[in-house]
Amino acid sequence: MSFEIPRLRALARHALPNIIEASLIPLAVFYLAMWALGVWGALGAALAWSYGAIGFRIATRRRVPGMLILGALGLTARTLVALASGSVFIYFLQPSLGTIAVAGTFLMSVPAGRPLAEKLAGDFCPIPPDVMAHPNVASFFARVSVLWGFVFLANAGATIYLLVSQSLGVYLLAKTIVGAALTCSAIAFSTWWFVRHMHRHGITVVRAAA
Repeated sequence: MSFEIPRLRALARHALPNIIEASLIPLAVFYLAMWALGVWGALGAALAWSYGAIGFRIATRRRVPGMLILGALGLTARTLVALASGSVFIYFLQPSLGTIAVAGTFLMSVPAGRPLAEKLAGDFCPIPPDVMAHPNVASFFARVSVLWGFVFLANAGATIYLLVSQSLGVYLLAKTIVGAALTCSAIAFSTWWFVRHMHRHGITVVRAAA
């Protein structure tokens, strides 16, 4: 058994619409609504967009991207915290709490029998159904879901530490660098692990021709 991994440009074309829908549009909605309605209106507008997008896909019987679900969960956690407190510290703590919620979702999806990494894989790289049905592929996604759960926990822990120990300017810069480094490292390792795991179980992964 074998399948091709699309080239980087093809992967970008496949993943970019999901990233825009799950991350960039809610962010744009938030800032536009904050200018017109204030912080509380912005929180509600961003949340409404995310759940509206999910509801639209369900109503039209289209696949709901995993990134869209994660984005909605993160926004939900941040909105709940914002409703509980309006302090500056809590405001900057919100993304870390959302990251912890995402980490918990990854970890809990494994014993539930629906590894979140398996759902997210389709957002970035289309994998043939016969490959996805292979039992060893399912076991890989369970393990990599645990990996990403701890990656998100590490990201949240580092961000919270920076928040309580550094000035605001240092915090904003350092958390961006740390988050990018952890995420890029985890993506590179997950890709290497996937190819190695597939080869070990007789599934050849090749890169598509240009």
